[in-house]
Amino acid sequence: MTSKPTSDYHTSPIDYTFDSQHIWHPYSSMQQSQAVTGVVAADGCELILDDGRRLVDGTSSWWACVHGYNHPSIVAAMQTQLHTLSHVMFGGITHPPAIELSKRLVAMTSESLTKVFLADSGSIAVEVALKMALQYWQGKQQPQKQRVLTVKNGYHGDTFAAMSVCDPEGGMHTMFGDAVTQQLFAPAPQSQFGQDFEPSDLDEISQLMAEQHPHIAAVIIEPILQGAGGMRFYHPEYLRGLRKLCDKYNVLLILDEIATGFGRTGKLFAYQYAGIEADILCLGKALTGGYISLAATLCSDDVALGVSQSPSGVFMHGPTFMGNPLACAAACASLDLLQQGHWPQQVSQIEAQLKQELADAIDYSQVADVRVLGAIGVIEMRHTVDTPRLQQLFAEQGVWIRPFGKLIYIMPPYVISASQLSQLTQAMKQVAKHISDTSGLGIDQDQRHEEPKFISHG
Repeated sequence: MTSKPTSDYHTSPIDYTFDSQHIWHPYSSMQQSQAVTGVVAADGCELILDDGRRLVDGTSSWWACVHGYNHPSIVAAMQTQLHTLSHVMFGGITHPPAIELSKRLVAMTSESLTKVFLADSGSIAVEVALKMALQYWQGKQQPQKQRVLTVKNGYHGDTFAAMSVCDPEGGMHTMFGDAVTQQLFAPAPQSQFGQDFEPSDLDEISQLMAEQHPHIAAVIIEPILQGAGGMRFYHPEYLRGLRKLCDKYNVLLILDEIATGFGRTGKLFAYQYAGIEADILCLGKALTGGYISLAATLCSDDVALGVSQSPSGVFMHGPTFMGNPLACAAACASLDLLQQGHWPQQVSQIEAQLKQELADAIDYSQVADVRVLGAIGVIEMRHTVDTPRLQQLFAEQGVWIRPFGKLIYIMPPYVISASQLSQLTQAMKQVAKHISDTSGLGIDQDQRHEEPKFISHG
């Protein structure tokens, strides 16, 4: 991939005034507008701003654009599909891109996952998974199994059912009261990835399962990485224990790989660290390489049979843009790139460089922890940071990094060069050191600028 000169990008001027007065951005107020950055193009691992600057993207557009921007293979696939069939309803109709994508997903995930529901966003993939679980137990003549069990610090989306299984304190539950279904929560896993596993980590969730299993339809969890709930890496043994508990108490296991799937943690899917299989699997974000919204929920034959035996006889969900051909074509092209086999080496190199270049940040007075897994690098500060202020500091250093809560983190595209990655890590450390050397300047003192703890699955 080669970068075009900035002068090759032509665009109309960005109307920032209209934007601030009329356009709602994620987790923003229409009373207190926040500065936004004008992007007119993107190429490789860089965002091209309306003033001509280029910023190295450390977030892969919220963890999705793993192959970089303007990749010729994905662009070509989308252009070809655009000229033949950009969209058609999926009710009563099928088409080659959806069939090809579903074949690939069945082939590359667990052997037991044989059925594919193509959704239009990650949050909807979770909604679909939860509805599958409830309908499954209706079909099994156990309609009392309607509760969902999960762990604290989790995040699964912003729609209502997904929101109900996000962290009950840091999530959005308190804003919507009784409108959000009350679910069951166990403590978050404490045994860290790469360290010893403490069996007592499973004690409370075991007790909840023993007491509540007649009413529990499913357990949902993010494998290995609790992403928007704090970028926490936990021990694979916890997942193995959870799979055993679900089998023992006849409860479905839903794995949410929307953020972790397609190589981000160093495995194609994070559940592979534990050697387990899901009953229902949610995928999204990097599915299309980040080029267009698409998600998928996969399930086993047994789950599909139970749903089909429920009173309705059919699965009760069908989005307008389900199986969108343009999105499916982009996804097939993205999976082609993954199946070329370069990503394991790319992610391994990113991991090694992140470990080497971020390690000394632990010595800064305001840094609580430094951790790395796969293509994820995290500097955790001791206090909540001022996200708008830090974004400005990062942009001045030629990078796009969007902190949240106490975390300064990056999840860059896999195709990032060593020099671009160093630019990101050096910026992270400079900002963390700046906060430490200036007695907390850059910390959100009154938390008026604090972004919500969770990031959209979109």
